[in-house]
Amino acid sequence: MTTERVRVGIIGGGLMGRELAGAIGRWAVLEQHPIWPELVAVCDTNPEALAWFDRIESVRLRAADYTELLADDEIDVLYIAVPHHLHERLYLDAIAAGKDFLAEKPFGIDLDAATRIVAALEASPELFVRCSSEFPFFPGAQLAFEAIRSGALGELVEVENAFLHSSDLDRSKPINWKRQARYCGAIGVMGDLGMHVTHVPLRLGWRPRSVFAELQDIVKERPGPDGELVRCDTIDNASLYCDAGFPLTLRTYRIAPGNMNTWRLSAIGMDGGVVFSTAEPKTVRRFAIRDGRQVWEQLEVGSQSSFPTITGGIFEFGFADAILQMWASFLAERAGALGDRFGCATPHEAFESHRIFAAALRSGETASAEPVPGA
Repeated sequence: MTTERVRVGIIGGGLMGRELAGAIGRWAVLEQHPIWPELVAVCDTNPEALAWFDRIESVRLRAADYTELLADDEIDVLYIAVPHHLHERLYLDAIAAGKDFLAEKPFGIDLDAATRIVAALEASPELFVRCSSEFPFFPGAQLAFEAIRSGALGELVEVENAFLHSSDLDRSKPINWKRQARYCGAIGVMGDLGMHVTHVPLRLGWRPRSVFAELQDIVKERPGPDGELVRCDTIDNASLYCDAGFPLTLRTYRIAPGNMNTWRLSAIGMDGGVVFSTAEPKTVRRFAIRDGRQVWEQLEVGSQSSFPTITGGIFEFGFADAILQMWASFLAERAGALGDRFGCATPHEAFESHRIFAAALRSGETASAEPVPGA
């Protein structure tokens, strides 16, 4: 099989930029993937963040100005991982420069920004752009997705997709950009985590007609750089109760005691059900009716996801594996080699997510169910 080399640049050398570097470093564990990426450039305004990439020999360009990467014809693909208030400008500039890229969620600080980004992409159909969402690439999530898509569950009774973590459980944690609306957006936690819980529902065609939202701002102040308390004006937790023709609940929590970083999907139908949580990465629970009895069974799913790896099937899958699989999907789809595998979130799905979040914000203000724009 012929392998195509793809040169990658990162704009935003923070946590997720380093995760991509790690994924590229592990690329050899993929079996017969059609693409071989090489990390060649990094941009960050923080010299310490740039210095971290000194350990990667293939990186030839380290820049504080992202336009250097946009102007570099020897960069094929970009990963843009910057705070939400920078999305619109950087994404529009990347589109104007003719660069393919994987964008971080939420694809703009708000619905208006997402609308302008998507309009620019529609005017540039030759570009390949997707939005980051790695948790559906867990093998258990893939099994659950296929079970739902097959119709085996029958008429749906209820579905919940949740992303629960404890990043803000410590009240003394210093404030950062995700806790300030001018950087993160009024949608707060929904912008930070929402794509994780809309990716699978939207891929399955579940588009909410209306949303009733319970939005919590729990920790209202956090220490600033000088130790003085600074106002936190973002939403910490969001529970969205959606009408999708059946009850669809979407939860995104930054403060979820008892959870570290848990993605969970539960779907129950008249003929069956399926439940998967990353808290138990090797286990999928499946429900069926047999001989007139309700039966729950437990399946062990192992390590293999969309693209096979050298890792033994008995081992557990983790976050770094999900990042690797997401990028394997992104680069394979870009090359026209995805086949019938699960794909990364599309710009349209990111835009539809923003419509849901906008309705949720209105619901938080009116304390009533609000229609989703365009429904």
